[in-house]
Amino acid sequence: MSSGLDPTFLADLKDLLQAYRTRCLWYLREDYVPATPAEILRVLDAVEARADRSGYVKARQLRQWLLRHSSAPSAAS
Repeated sequence: MSSGLDPTFLADLKDLLQAYRTRCLWYLREDYVPATPAEILRVLDAVEARADRSGYVKARQLRQWLLRHSSAPSAAS
């Protein structure tokens, strides 16, 4: 997992993965944790598409955080 991401974000992402692995991410290896922003977005897409409302909301919040923070350095260039 990328060390450039906020530890709180990473903990929230891992919690989401654990909570929705069986329902939404059943096709991924049990020990899989996305390592890049692109991989994280694919996982969040899957959760948003297949989760209940609570999972959708949490995935959407994580997506917004990731997009805000991953595009900030390029916007400053």
